[in-house]
Amino acid sequence: MSAQIAPSVLAADFAQLGAQVEEALLAGARWLHLDVMDGHFVPNISFGPLVVQALRTLATQHQAVLDVHLMITNPERHLEAFARAGADLITVHAETCSNLSTVVSAVRQLGCRVGVAINPLTGLQAFEPVLDQLDLALIMSVNPGFGGQAYIPSSTAKVAELRALLDARGAKAHLQIDGGIGADNAAAVAQAGATVLVAGSAVFGSGRGIAANLRALQVALG
Repeated sequence: MSAQIAPSVLAADFAQLGAQVEEALLAGARWLHLDVMDGHFVPNISFGPLVVQALRTLATQHQAVLDVHLMITNPERHLEAFARAGADLITVHAETCSNLSTVVSAVRQLGCRVGVAINPLTGLQAFEPVLDQLDLALIMSVNPGFGGQAYIPSSTAKVAELRALLDARGAKAHLQIDGGIGADNAAAVAQAGATVLVAGSAVFGSGRGIAANLRALQVALG
């Protein structure tokens, strides 16, 4: 599985959200990562199903995955709304689910692919009950809640450990990493076994432009 970049729309200029997302898609992005924050599980508040719905048409036009990352408590209450809004893949946090298997099954029953995320201080054992049921396993490489944070260096070893675990089980899930990803560390993270690299500021944040930023990341991946 070759690694690909998933632009995180949280870092886009929301006054130009459609235009900026379209620029990323025209530059070759085929995953869009949407961070949903509730001000409770994480300190920030971002957006809800309406933004997913607003980007659905663009994603369909470019055959891109709408990858919805629920950084929220009680995610089971909101799964249907995000599925109805057009999410292709819904990721919940292991830390927020009292019965992770039940929540994973609920996402699947709604017709979406399913992912599970863990925070930097959460061990890989959190994945164990559901690893064979997942389409995506997400390692947070910053403490969630705010964009633009620095990558936690120990995350690379965690990615390698999870890659070994997935391979040993014959699991086909994507291994996603989210937080502080840029041209300086993308190759190392991909070599460790990540297949989807979420990048926010590195795509939407510099003065070079979105297409140039994506090209730089893709060149870094080789």
